[in-house]
Amino acid sequence: MKFWDVYHNYYDRVRRFIVILIRDDWVADDLVQETFVRAQENLARLRDHSKLSSWIFRIAYNCCQDHFRQLKKDSFNERIALEKTEGFREAFVQKELEQIEMGKCVQDQINLLPESLRTVIVLSDIMDFTHHEISEVLGIRVENVKVRLHRARKRLKAILEDKCSFEVDERNVLVCEPVESELRKTR
Repeated sequence: MKFWDVYHNYYDRVRRFIVILIRDDWVADDLVQETFVRAQENLARLRDHSKLSSWIFRIAYNCCQDHFRQLKKDSFNERIALEKTEGFREAFVQKELEQIEMGKCVQDQINLLPESLRTVIVLSDIMDFTHHEISEVLGIRVENVKVRLHRARKRLKAILEDKCSFEVDERNVLVCEPVESELRKTR
């Protein structure tokens, strides 16, 4: 398989996956580039091309984990600078998340999940990966994927019940909106 075929077939999905995990478009662009550089360097070593999808997403996941580890090593001042730009970065993240066809309210609540639960729910429910593919991407057993997915869905359900109200709009589409108490907190 040629690298450019892999790049064209997986770029959009890999970028969406990384943006959801990282929640920063600019950093995500760098990590997408790093993912495909690593893929190009190691494509010849891939023995089973039927596992290409999980292989490329495993590389992307590892790049994200490397990024998180690097953030932990940053100095105190760098962390403060990142926190100051959080509101600016969230505006860009929302644009990408809307393309996943979920209501803004639900997207915001997914971001409240811990990284390990958010990752598994994104891979399963947004990226449509099988349990087996997720286990390969995350390097955990299928049973652990099922447990994490169950916990993620349970926790997300509790968050949604607490922070959102659901209604059917005039188009007969289910709409999620923050509850009044949440709106007052943001004003």
